[in-house]
Amino acid sequence: MFEKQIEIPSAEEILADQPLPENLRKIKAERDELAKDVIAGRSDRLLVIVGPCSAHESKPVLEYVRRLGKLNERVKDKLVLVPRIYTNKPRTKGVGYKGMFSQPDPENKENILRGIRTIRELHLHAIEESGLSAADEMLYPENYAYVEDLLTYVAVGARSSENQMHRLVSSGIELPVGIKNPMGGSIPVLLNSIFAAQSAQVFKYRDYQVGTQGNEYAHAVLRGMVDSYGNDIPNFHYETVMKVCEGYAHSNGELKNPAIVIDSNHSNSGKQFRQQIRIIEEVLQNRLYDADFKKIVKGFMIESFLVEGNQKHDIVFGQSITDPCLGWEDTERLILDIAEKA
Repeated sequence: MFEKQIEIPSAEEILADQPLPENLRKIKAERDELAKDVIAGRSDRLLVIVGPCSAHESKPVLEYVRRLGKLNERVKDKLVLVPRIYTNKPRTKGVGYKGMFSQPDPENKENILRGIRTIRELHLHAIEESGLSAADEMLYPENYAYVEDLLTYVAVGARSSENQMHRLVSSGIELPVGIKNPMGGSIPVLLNSIFAAQSAQVFKYRDYQVGTQGNEYAHAVLRGMVDSYGNDIPNFHYETVMKVCEGYAHSNGELKNPAIVIDSNHSNSGKQFRQQIRIIEEVLQNRLYDADFKKIVKGFMIESFLVEGNQKHDIVFGQSITDPCLGWEDTERLILDIAEKA
């Protein structure tokens, strides 16, 4: 039984009530093109999606993106920085904290309408205060409509990459969509997901039958895998990257814009957040070693916040309440290092 609690306005109503101002729309459009140019190979810059595991409170996230905006001025010739503002991200088991979209106050119960307004306000302020438009995870495809005008990058998680609705909605997004390898690590399944997202589709979305043209900017994200015993197995190494490269090549042009982004945390690091530094260093070295590797690896995902580590409850300002993250000082050094070696 479904108990009706709060009526949620349509996405069109919410967007009309909290619109993206024209000056911020221009910033976002410019940022969109920078990100698309990286994925399509029109730019030699690296794409770096960086920020907290889950955006659970606005003030520390805004402080983080302000710092990132200043850092962007130092590295913009080499990198395209995209703040990670994941507003749907719950705890791994889906019980307890549900993400800002559903639970704008992590210490109180769900209030989805307030959450929708809170995340729009957060994304709007983030663009205004940093000059950077963000990435968010499309955990629930129907929720994407409430932020579709605000994002520069969309992520599809490992548990969602095999879901048909995620693939179909990705085909209608005119932005880079990073599709993570499934939890079991299958490269053929990952490539099938990318193919579906890059293909024209017809399906029911919200209240309509819709048609899409396909999204040529859908691409692979390698985040590590988990075996049947629950062990984390990394897949950022040279051999796996080149297997994905071969998969793109064997598609005979059916897969467009061959591109891989390396997720330096999750099963690649075993959630040992400081390992992200070592992982990225190895990937950067491999880019120097092999021209094909360099051509296909377009960037990184990094989990980072103001204070390193994580906490169970929202006590420490700027520390994750989900997965542990790098602190700001290590993040700044790492981004400068990536820019130097890009």
